[in-house]
Amino acid sequence: MTEPTYDQELHARRASSFGGHAAAYAEHRPDYPQDAVEWGLAGAAHPARDVLDLAAGTGKLTQGLVDLGLTVTAVEPDEGMLAELSRLLPGTRALTGKAEDIPLPDESVDAVFIGQALHWFDLEPAFAEIRRVLRPGGVVVALWNHDDNEVAWVAEFARRVRTGVSRVFKDENEGLAAAGFDPFEDHEFPHAHRRTIDSLLATVSTHSNFLVAEPAERDATLAAAREYLLAVPEAGAGEFDYPLVTTVFRARKS
Repeated sequence: MTEPTYDQELHARRASSFGGHAAAYAEHRPDYPQDAVEWGLAGAAHPARDVLDLAAGTGKLTQGLVDLGLTVTAVEPDEGMLAELSRLLPGTRALTGKAEDIPLPDESVDAVFIGQALHWFDLEPAFAEIRRVLRPGGVVVALWNHDDNEVAWVAEFARRVRTGVSRVFKDENEGLAAAGFDPFEDHEFPHAHRRTIDSLLATVSTHSNFLVAEPAERDATLAAAREYLLAVPEAGAGEFDYPLVTTVFRARKS
Protein backbone atom coordinates (compact mmCIF):
# COMPACT_ATOMS: atom_id res chain seq x y z
CA MET A 1 0.00 0.00 0.00
CA THR A 2 1.33 3.44 -0.93
CA GLU A 3 1.79 5.79 2.03
CA PRO A 4 -0.27 9.01 1.80
CA THR A 5 1.58 12.17 0.88
CA TYR A 6 2.13 14.84 3.51
CA ASP A 7 -0.94 17.03 4.07
CA GLN A 8 -0.24 20.06 6.25
CA GLU A 9 -3.90 20.72 7.05
CA LEU A 10 -4.53 17.09 8.00
CA HIS A 11 -1.33 17.04 10.07
CA ALA A 12 -2.57 20.08 12.02
CA ARG A 13 -6.02 18.53 12.57
CA ARG A 14 -4.49 15.32 13.84
CA ALA A 15 -2.11 17.20 16.13
CA SER A 16 -5.01 19.07 17.75
CA SER A 17 -7.45 16.15 17.91
CA PHE A 18 -6.62 14.73 21.33
CA GLY A 19 -7.98 17.25 23.84
CA GLY A 20 -11.62 16.31 23.50
CA HIS A 21 -10.70 12.70 24.26
CA ALA A 22 -8.25 13.35 27.10
CA ALA A 23 -9.91 11.00 29.61
CA ALA A 24 -9.87 8.10 27.12
CA TYR A 25 -6.25 8.90 26.22
CA ALA A 26 -5.26 8.79 29.88
CA GLU A 27 -7.11 5.52 30.44
CA HIS A 28 -6.05 3.60 27.37
CA ARG A 29 -2.62 4.76 26.16
CA PRO A 30 0.39 2.74 27.38
CA ASP A 31 3.07 4.01 29.73
CA TYR A 32 6.81 3.83 29.03
CA PRO A 33 9.23 1.18 30.37
CA GLN A 34 11.40 2.41 33.20
CA ASP A 35 14.61 1.11 31.62
CA ALA A 36 13.88 3.21 28.51
CA VAL A 37 13.44 6.35 30.64
CA GLU A 38 16.60 5.59 32.60
CA TRP A 39 18.57 5.04 29.39
CA GLY A 40 17.47 8.46 28.24
CA LEU A 41 18.54 10.07 31.51
CA ALA A 42 21.94 8.39 31.29
CA GLY A 43 22.72 10.51 28.25
CA ALA A 44 23.20 13.61 30.40
CA ALA A 45 26.68 14.62 31.49
CA HIS A 46 25.57 14.83 35.12
CA PRO A 47 22.77 13.32 37.24
CA ALA A 48 19.43 14.90 36.36
CA ARG A 49 17.36 16.62 39.01
CA ASP A 50 15.03 18.99 37.16
CA VAL A 51 13.24 17.57 34.12
CA LEU A 52 10.83 18.95 31.54
CA ASP A 53 8.16 16.71 30.01
CA LEU A 54 7.42 18.59 26.79
CA ALA A 55 4.05 18.06 25.09
CA ALA A 56 3.21 16.01 28.15
CA GLY A 57 -0.35 15.14 27.16
CA THR A 58 -2.19 13.56 30.07
CA GLY A 59 1.03 12.66 31.88
CA LYS A 60 1.80 9.14 30.68
CA LEU A 61 5.52 9.89 30.67
CA THR A 62 5.29 12.48 33.46
CA GLN A 63 4.22 9.77 35.90
CA GLY A 64 7.27 7.66 35.12
CA LEU A 65 9.58 10.62 35.65
CA VAL A 66 7.90 11.50 38.95
CA ASP A 67 8.24 7.87 40.07
CA LEU A 68 12.02 8.19 39.65
CA GLY A 69 12.07 10.99 42.23
CA LEU A 70 12.75 13.77 39.71
CA THR A 71 11.41 17.30 39.94
CA VAL A 72 9.19 17.44 36.86
CA THR A 73 7.60 20.32 35.00
CA ALA A 74 4.98 19.32 32.43
CA VAL A 75 4.30 21.61 29.47
CA GLU A 76 1.34 20.92 27.17
CA PRO A 77 -0.47 23.13 24.62
CA ASP A 78 -3.90 21.49 24.79
CA GLU A 79 -6.07 22.67 27.68
CA GLY A 80 -8.08 19.45 27.82
CA MET A 81 -5.00 17.26 28.02
CA LEU A 82 -3.36 19.54 30.59
CA ALA A 83 -6.48 19.52 32.77
CA GLU A 84 -6.46 15.71 32.78
CA LEU A 85 -2.76 15.67 33.67
CA SER A 86 -3.36 18.06 36.56
CA ARG A 87 -6.26 15.92 37.79
CA LEU A 88 -4.13 12.77 37.76
CA LEU A 89 -0.90 14.39 39.02
CA PRO A 90 -2.02 17.31 41.21
CA GLY A 91 1.42 17.71 42.79
CA THR A 92 3.21 18.21 39.46
CA ARG A 93 3.90 21.67 38.07
CA ALA A 94 1.91 21.91 34.83
CA LEU A 95 2.13 24.82 32.39
CA THR A 96 0.43 25.73 29.14
CA GLY A 97 3.00 26.04 26.39
CA LYS A 98 4.37 24.59 23.19
CA ALA A 99 7.70 23.22 22.03
CA GLU A 100 8.45 26.24 19.89
CA ASP A 101 7.92 28.64 22.83
CA ILE A 102 8.73 26.88 26.10
CA PRO A 103 7.60 28.84 29.19
CA LEU A 104 10.78 28.17 31.22
CA PRO A 105 13.93 30.24 31.90
CA ASP A 106 17.25 29.66 30.17
CA GLU A 107 19.29 26.68 31.45
CA SER A 108 16.64 25.64 33.97
CA VAL A 109 16.42 21.86 33.40
CA ASP A 110 18.80 18.91 33.14
CA ALA A 111 16.71 16.88 30.68
CA VAL A 112 13.85 17.41 28.25
CA PHE A 113 11.65 14.38 27.59
CA ILE A 114 9.22 14.10 24.68
CA GLY A 115 6.82 11.17 24.66
CA GLN A 116 4.99 10.30 21.44
CA ALA A 117 5.06 13.93 20.29
CA LEU A 118 8.24 14.99 18.48
CA HIS A 119 6.59 14.39 15.11
CA TRP A 120 4.10 17.19 15.85
CA PHE A 121 6.84 19.81 16.40
CA ASP A 122 8.28 22.42 14.06
CA LEU A 123 11.68 20.89 14.64
CA GLU A 124 14.13 23.74 14.03
CA PRO A 125 12.57 26.28 16.46
CA ALA A 126 11.61 23.50 18.88
CA PHE A 127 15.17 22.22 19.18
CA ALA A 128 16.42 25.79 19.56
CA GLU A 129 14.04 26.23 22.51
CA ILE A 130 14.97 22.86 23.98
CA ARG A 131 18.64 23.79 23.81
CA ARG A 132 17.88 27.15 25.46
CA VAL A 133 16.20 25.62 28.52
CA LEU A 134 18.77 22.82 28.97
CA ARG A 135 21.70 23.28 31.30
CA PRO A 136 25.19 22.56 29.92
CA GLY A 137 25.55 18.81 29.44
CA GLY A 138 21.78 18.30 29.55
CA VAL A 139 20.01 15.79 27.35
CA VAL A 140 16.94 15.73 25.09
CA VAL A 141 15.12 12.39 24.99
CA ALA A 142 12.36 11.44 22.55
CA LEU A 143 10.36 8.22 23.03
CA TRP A 144 7.81 6.39 20.92
CA ASN A 145 5.73 3.32 21.75
CA HIS A 146 4.83 1.35 18.64
CA ASP A 147 3.53 -2.04 17.63
CA ASP A 148 6.01 -4.89 17.71
CA ASN A 149 5.78 -5.83 14.05
CA GLU A 150 8.12 -8.78 14.60
CA VAL A 151 5.04 -10.51 16.03
CA ALA A 152 2.98 -11.68 13.06
CA TRP A 153 -0.51 -11.18 14.48
CA VAL A 154 0.43 -7.73 15.80
CA ALA A 155 1.78 -6.68 12.41
CA GLU A 156 -1.42 -7.87 10.74
CA PHE A 157 -3.61 -6.09 13.29
CA ALA A 158 -1.63 -2.86 12.80
CA ARG A 159 -2.03 -3.19 9.05
CA ARG A 160 -5.77 -3.65 9.34
CA VAL A 161 -6.34 -0.62 11.54
CA ARG A 162 -3.65 1.55 9.92
CA THR A 163 -2.92 3.38 13.17
CA GLY A 164 0.87 3.25 12.84
CA VAL A 165 1.52 6.98 13.18
CA SER A 166 4.42 6.52 15.57
CA ARG A 167 5.96 3.82 13.35
CA VAL A 168 5.94 6.19 10.40
CA PHE A 169 7.53 9.01 12.35
CA LYS A 170 10.02 6.67 13.98
CA ASP A 171 11.24 5.56 10.57
CA GLU A 172 11.46 9.13 9.32
CA ASN A 173 13.54 10.11 12.34
CA GLU A 174 16.18 7.39 12.00
CA GLY A 175 18.62 10.11 10.96
CA LEU A 176 17.48 12.64 13.58
CA ALA A 177 19.87 15.57 14.08
CA ALA A 178 19.64 19.05 15.60
CA ALA A 179 21.90 22.07 15.73
CA GLY A 180 23.66 22.48 19.05
CA PHE A 181 23.38 18.81 20.03
CA ASP A 182 25.77 15.89 19.83
CA PRO A 183 24.79 13.11 17.40
CA PHE A 184 21.62 11.30 18.43
CA GLU A 185 21.84 7.78 19.79
CA ASP A 186 18.90 5.41 19.67
CA HIS A 187 17.89 2.20 21.38
CA GLU A 188 14.84 -0.07 21.42
CA PHE A 189 13.24 -1.62 24.48
CA PRO A 190 10.64 -4.40 24.59
CA HIS A 191 7.38 -3.31 26.15
CA ALA A 192 3.83 -4.60 26.56
CA HIS A 193 0.40 -3.19 27.27
CA ARG A 194 -2.08 -5.28 29.27
CA ARG A 195 -5.26 -5.28 27.20
CA THR A 196 -8.50 -7.02 26.34
CA ILE A 197 -9.99 -6.88 22.86
CA ASP A 198 -12.29 -4.07 24.00
CA SER A 199 -9.51 -2.04 25.62
CA LEU A 200 -7.11 -2.57 22.71
CA LEU A 201 -9.72 -1.18 20.34
CA ALA A 202 -10.25 1.68 22.78
CA THR A 203 -6.51 2.38 22.60
CA VAL A 204 -6.62 2.39 18.81
CA SER A 205 -9.56 4.79 18.96
CA THR A 206 -7.36 7.40 20.71
CA HIS A 207 -4.94 7.54 17.75
CA SER A 208 -5.20 10.72 15.73
CA ASN A 209 -6.10 9.07 12.44
CA PHE A 210 -9.17 7.57 14.13
CA LEU A 211 -10.07 10.80 15.90
CA VAL A 212 -10.26 12.71 12.61
CA ALA A 213 -11.76 9.89 10.50
CA GLU A 214 -15.31 9.89 9.23
CA PRO A 215 -17.52 8.02 11.75
CA ALA A 216 -18.65 5.41 9.23
CA GLU A 217 -15.08 4.59 8.23
CA ARG A 218 -13.94 4.49 11.86
CA ASP A 219 -16.78 2.20 12.93
CA ALA A 220 -16.29 -0.18 10.00
CA THR A 221 -12.54 -0.41 10.62
CA LEU A 222 -13.02 -1.11 14.32
CA ALA A 223 -15.65 -3.76 13.60
CA ALA A 224 -13.33 -5.52 11.16
CA ALA A 225 -10.47 -5.29 13.65
CA ARG A 226 -12.64 -6.84 16.36
CA GLU A 227 -13.54 -9.72 14.07
CA TYR A 228 -9.87 -10.32 13.34
CA LEU A 229 -8.86 -10.25 17.03
CA LEU A 230 -11.57 -12.74 17.95
CA ALA A 231 -9.83 -15.23 15.66
CA VAL A 232 -6.36 -14.61 17.13
CA PRO A 233 -5.59 -17.19 19.86
CA GLU A 234 -3.34 -14.79 21.79
CA ALA A 235 -6.12 -12.19 22.01
CA GLY A 236 -9.33 -14.17 21.99
CA ALA A 237 -9.89 -14.85 25.69
CA GLY A 238 -9.73 -12.27 28.46
CA GLU A 239 -6.64 -10.17 29.13
CA PHE A 240 -3.40 -10.43 27.19
CA ASP A 241 -0.11 -8.55 26.83
CA TYR A 242 -0.11 -6.59 23.58
CA PRO A 243 3.52 -6.56 22.34
CA LEU A 244 5.10 -3.14 21.88
CA VAL A 245 8.55 -1.74 21.23
CA THR A 246 9.67 1.55 22.78
CA THR A 247 12.19 3.42 20.67
CA VAL A 248 14.27 6.10 22.40
CA PHE A 249 16.45 8.81 20.84
CA ARG A 250 18.77 10.88 23.04
CA ALA A 251 21.30 13.65 22.41
CA ARG A 252 23.40 15.76 24.74
CA LYS A 253 23.53 19.53 24.46
CA SER A 254 26.90 20.34 22.91
